[in-house]
Amino acid sequence: MTTIRTLTGDETLAVLPDLCEILSDCVNGGASVGFMLPFVPADASPYWQGVAQAVDHGDTIHVVADVDGRTVGTVQIGLASKPNQPHRGDLMKLLVHRSARGLGLSRKLMTQVEAEAAKRGRTLLVLDTATGSEAEAIYPRFGWERVGVIPDYALFPDGAYCGTTFFYKRIGTTA
Repeated sequence: MTTIRTLTGDETLAVLPDLCEILSDCVNGGASVGFMLPFVPADASPYWQGVAQAVDHGDTIHVVADVDGRTVGTVQIGLASKPNQPHRGDLMKLLVHRSARGLGLSRKLMTQVEAEAAKRGRTLLVLDTATGSEAEAIYPRFGWERVGVIPDYALFPDGAYCGTTFFYKRIGTTA
């Protein structure tokens, strides 16, 4: 059974072990998501604690996918807080544990987090992802528009340079 749900800060902390496992699995699988090797689940705990605080402060939307009672996928939207950006959000860390891929969880996570962002008045979302990665290939299927690539923008977990591709998606109408 699959459940997609939007979490509070306390709910984020309640599934901390699963979230740490997801992030560790993705980093160890080569995902360029801000962390370097070696990386074990315990290394992810401070990151997820920060996410829980951001959710509690209203700065972040956090959505997870549960399969048979275990959290195996996650995505966030950072809500832009500058006065000239009340309509924008930044999609962050769409992650699905490798053991749960192929179940359509990325699409379900994206549908839920985009709906939550729209409820909070966001009409434009942006994201960046490693150029040439599996992740880059999925966003156009979800209606995201590719903007361009910056070479050598970040590092893969093994220290090799990677380009970053930027995308945007309108999720509502703008004034």
